[in-house]
Amino acid sequence: MSQYDEGHTIAGWTGTGIATVGATVLGVGVCAVSGVLMAGGIGILAAGVLVTWALHLTGWGKPPGVRPRGQWRMGARDLTARDGHAGCWGCRLAGRGRGAAVAGAAVAAAGASEGVPVAREPEPAAEAGRAGL
Repeated sequence: MSQYDEGHTIAGWTGTGIATVGATVLGVGVCAVSGVLMAGGIGILAAGVLVTWALHLTGWGKPPGVRPRGQWRMGARDLTARDGHAGCWGCRLAGRGRGAAVAGAAVAAAGASEGVPVAREPEPAAEAGRAGL
């Protein structure tokens, strides 16, 4: 296996299944020149996106990047999803992953107004091996 678990998650497979059905209905609608089937296919595709996103946010997806080998199995639930994943646009759209930055800015603003020095967190190092992607 590669160093990545290649998205073998409940959210990934569910989204793929729904998208396959939606694309099939859309394709049949195009071939049959049926606006109803085309609209239905687009609706199923949109539902697939929303279902996949909801499953990701509830921990049945995976964060971007490498997960530990112990979490590679299909039914592994991501317990860190509630706080949001760093660099995940799906979590950012849901308003997750910003809490630490907002809280840090509030503390920095309070410290600046009172003249108290505020310790800053170091910048995270770039992920090894991700530069070639």
